[in-house]
Amino acid sequence: MAAAAGDYLGSEPDLLAAFEVSRPTLRQAAKLVAADRMIQVRKGQGGGFFASRPDAIDVIRAPARYLRLNGATIENIQAVTQPLAEEAAVAACLCTEDELWQQLVAFRADAESGLQGDEAPDVLITKETELARLLAEMSGNPAFMLFIEIGYTFGRKEQHLRFFQTTTDRRRARELQLALCDAVLERDQDIARIMIRRRSRMISQWLKRDSARVGHETMREM
Repeated sequence: MAAAAGDYLGSEPDLLAAFEVSRPTLRQAAKLVAADRMIQVRKGQGGGFFASRPDAIDVIRAPARYLRLNGATIENIQAVTQPLAEEAAVAACLCTEDELWQQLVAFRADAESGLQGDEAPDVLITKETELARLLAEMSGNPAFMLFIEIGYTFGRKEQHLRFFQTTTDRRRARELQLALCDAVLERDQDIARIMIRRRSRMISQWLKRDSARVGHETMREM
């Protein structure tokens, strides 16, 4: 944990001497730590033991898989992530990192540009995810970043979802993105919270509409 990712920790002989353990013990321990993505073992010339860190995707896949295997629905995820998104937006208003503020200004400009024409649904999905991630990062709370990312990872596996399918949907999404950006840029926590709630209501309406569509299609197939 004291080493930075990529730091050389030593060769096998180095660590055998440092820890005063047998080769089987060292290799078994290395397998356990490598499984947690805390070290990387490289073989051959220039090899040895190197510090590593788990990627976000390594952390996220397991809970997303757990939720799916235990019958979680996108509605369940929405119910949990909506209050988290609210608190993340409120906390983002207090961000002190200039670079993140600049990213939000750039996102706002992109959202305003998007209103000048029509965009494909996959573009809006990407932009919604981008804004949620940015606000979570601005919040300074890694727990917001983790749980919001789990929600988006879960949602991407829901093949039946048909978000942003109409021009009206896409325009409404962009308008709410703009309003949310403006609230955070003005450091208005109350309005930021309201904007998140409006976005959540919009998504809830889409989920109901999508459920009705799937139900109709199932009835026709029967």
